[in-house]
Amino acid sequence: MNARGVAATAVAGLVVALGACTTGGGDGDGGGEAAGGPLTVWVQEDLPDRVAATQEIMDAFTEESGIEVELVAVAEDQFAQLITSAAAAGDVPDVIGAISLPQVRTLSASDLIDTDAVAEVVEALDPTTFTETALELTRDGDTQLAIPSESWTQLLVYRTDLFEAAGLEPPTTYDALLAAAQALDSDQVAGFVGATAPGDAFTEQTFEHLALGNGCEMVDGDGQVQLDSEQCVRAFDVYGQLTSQYSVPGAQDVDTTRATYFAGQAAMFVWSSFVLDEMAGLREDAMPSCPECADDPAFLAKNSGVVTAIEGPDGTEAAQFGEITSWTVTAGADSAGARELVEYMMSDGYEAWIAIAPEGKVPVRTGTPEEPEQFTEAWATLPVGVDTKAPLTDFYSAEVIDDVAAGPQDLARWGITQGQGDLLGATQGEHPVAQAVSEVAGGGDAAQAAQTAADAVRSIQESLQ
Repeated sequence: MNARGVAATAVAGLVVALGACTTGGGDGDGGGEAAGGPLTVWVQEDLPDRVAATQEIMDAFTEESGIEVELVAVAEDQFAQLITSAAAAGDVPDVIGAISLPQVRTLSASDLIDTDAVAEVVEALDPTTFTETALELTRDGDTQLAIPSESWTQLLVYRTDLFEAAGLEPPTTYDALLAAAQALDSDQVAGFVGATAPGDAFTEQTFEHLALGNGCEMVDGDGQVQLDSEQCVRAFDVYGQLTSQYSVPGAQDVDTTRATYFAGQAAMFVWSSFVLDEMAGLREDAMPSCPECADDPAFLAKNSGVVTAIEGPDGTEAAQFGEITSWTVTAGADSAGARELVEYMMSDGYEAWIAIAPEGKVPVRTGTPEEPEQFTEAWATLPVGVDTKAPLTDFYSAEVIDDVAAGPQDLARWGITQGQGDLLGATQGEHPVAQAVSEVAGGGDAAQAAQTAADAVRSIQESLQ
């Protein structure tokens, strides 16, 4: 898993019965210290520079509100264990931030969310200032489970210079994608590079990105597994063609796919929006190494386009894989203080929050009622990078910036809107889809791979009942 969140893994369902637990904030009557102590806030941002930046925002909130905050940084892979222990001990934090969509669902399944407080925050901020997709994915029926904050999205990145020279259309559809991979594949440049490693969440995420636009879903509205549907079989078949006929040999993962494209040895690859600063040459441990990059480290950024949503022939509309991270208020929290904090993080503190890593924090609250595009416009100008910092607009065209900013509008996820978030999380331990992808990448039959994946998911589903 990439520490920057590229291959963020869904968390398995929590199995804690809460009972009547108390939280770090006190008696639920609000008021920070007056209600029994400082607000306890967990965030899944555990890199030192991000923790320091988050603490600065919390300090600014305390100075403005008078409410003390105890900030706790939690590693993503430790979250499930820590929240389970906290619930059992009756010591759940007041607010949790930067949590993924599956984590929101598992918190809800364990009655850990104060949905009334969450609804009040969204209403106070004005629902029309959020992308509708973000609200839908963080909602269970009519009940809002979290306040969606930002997203990172999967991108199909392609060499615009190679496409233009060959007279090719952007790879926005299955047909265009296959045609470009075939036309541009050569001994020097692979037509396409995508993840194929079995047992790797990034492989499943990459496949899901292409599959969603063809109407391929893990389950339907009734919870019935659909991975062996015609839509999914076609998606496995197309991905198999791309990776077996027009790619590079060997199992590919989050590091090798990026390295191949960065070396100038691939015409297309799939990665998350976290790649944007690296492709611009702003991160020393992941620098582009293409021949042209020696003179201009930002060559690939200047000569790459992105496709945020891909459409297949069996789908009704283009779609893309991505993650929305959110804030939520826990059951039994210091409700008033927690609401005030989250409202601050989504308004006065919002730009500072997304500035921590703009390439992976695309705002899903686009602005305010008075300035509807305030946050989206500010995001495009925020400096990105690690060792060198500069705004994305210094390297990418306005079209790329607009596409990335609009990405969350088409974002979709398997299982979430069908009420199967727990199933999605449980599959992460066995990776049946990644295994199926590995099989078709090795030349295996798409229908058989889809059937095997579907049977494995059905078995997992039965174990959860």
